[in-house]
Amino acid sequence: MKGKRNLRWLGYLGSEMGRKFSCLLLMIILGVALCGSVVGVASAAAEEEKKEIQIGVLVDLSGSLSTYGKNIRGCCEIAKDDINEYFERRGMNYSVKLFVEDTRADPKSALDKVMALHGRGVRLIVGPMGSEEVEHVLNYVTSNKIIIISPSSTAVPEMLGVTKPEEKKYVFRFVALDTFQTKAIAKELSDLGIKAVSIAYLGNAWGKGLRDSIIPELEKYGIEVGEPIEYPYPPPADFSPYIATLEGELSELFRRYSPEEVAVVTFSYEEAFTMLSQVSEGSPMLSVVWVGCDGTARSEKISEMCEKANTVRIYSTTFESKGAGYDALSKTFNERYGGAPHQYGMNAYDAVWVLALSYAEVCDKLSKYDADEMAETIPMVTKNYSEGEYGVETVSGYIELDDFNDRASGDYAVYYVENCSWKTAGIWRYETGEIEWLVTPKKPKAAPPTPTPPGFEALFALISVAVVVIVLRLS
Repeated sequence: MKGKRNLRWLGYLGSEMGRKFSCLLLMIILGVALCGSVVGVASAAAEEEKKEIQIGVLVDLSGSLSTYGKNIRGCCEIAKDDINEYFERRGMNYSVKLFVEDTRADPKSALDKVMALHGRGVRLIVGPMGSEEVEHVLNYVTSNKIIIISPSSTAVPEMLGVTKPEEKKYVFRFVALDTFQTKAIAKELSDLGIKAVSIAYLGNAWGKGLRDSIIPELEKYGIEVGEPIEYPYPPPADFSPYIATLEGELSELFRRYSPEEVAVVTFSYEEAFTMLSQVSEGSPMLSVVWVGCDGTARSEKISEMCEKANTVRIYSTTFESKGAGYDALSKTFNERYGGAPHQYGMNAYDAVWVLALSYAEVCDKLSKYDADEMAETIPMVTKNYSEGEYGVETVSGYIELDDFNDRASGDYAVYYVENCSWKTAGIWRYETGEIEWLVTPKKPKAAPPTPTPPGFEALFALISVAVVVIVLRLS
């Protein structure tokens, strides 16, 4: 029976109707195969159209700015994820990929990393962090039309060797400059009742810029400035020669002012705490308040020398501006890494967004990437991003850029150390030039008594002798 059925089936296929059925079946099979092939080609084409936005992240993960560098890295990672989700949701064929490199806050290393990223095809960079690093990479990024946005370089353009805006066409900075910060520090010192300061500063573009900017500001308040003391960059391991010089200056200032009227001002990175750790007990440096800057504010290094940090207070200013997107970033950052995003990390988060959005706009407009078009587009995108036109809120507040592509305004928070932790002391407002103090400024805990007036020791000796004579007579 089975053999007969097979013969009938073969006979059917040989008939006219069978031949038509066979052709139809073959067409269906070919159609299904072709459809699968087309779907595969379409899928591959869609994948090919998706452009990868490669962004380098140059931060210090093991040097004198590592507290802030690690924070920046975390914020950039969160930005990458948020942006990729944004592109996916809007059907935009772009994705962000980060390339994180450790510069150790070293200018030479920063340049090496920029060149290495350039060799891999990376044309957009967040960082580097320090002004000395930015200065060192400036010529290379300009010659090769690499766009960089530093979240934390604050030296004035002149300290970077820049005199005209076009010389800084590809270099942007999303933090206010030291011309703002030194106004805040000078006002802070005045409010603390300081009448004289001894300044120690890091001998790089950033430290020298702060030194030059603050002296005229201190003069406005009638605050005397001792001879500024420069130490080398990179910082030394042994600060004893500089400590000895500072102690000599303080002793000289104590001839005219009480310790409560004198301050040590440090324009340094976290090595300020290395210097503090090497100050011996009984030193005049522990009898005055210390005032730092954005290189020391909220540094975790204070945990290594709690007692001394508590003693000198270490008031430190840092640029602080928050936008409507801060709470969401803060929540994600705490869940992933613990703690809160630092201002530099917030600036970097916004920088990644601006780079990604600008890249997409340039490619949509020209159907390719162009560095010069990118440089022209970033200020416009920064403005639109700040105003919420992309449906995204900034985390660092409104970003206004000046002609040199630097952030042009902003407030500064004043932090101080108490019980081995950083607390907010007040906010310096850019619009008013005043500090809104949240706590009453305090003096060093270990301030020695005011020196006794000349001649008092002799009077005390006479009184002591008289008391002894009276006691003997009564006995």
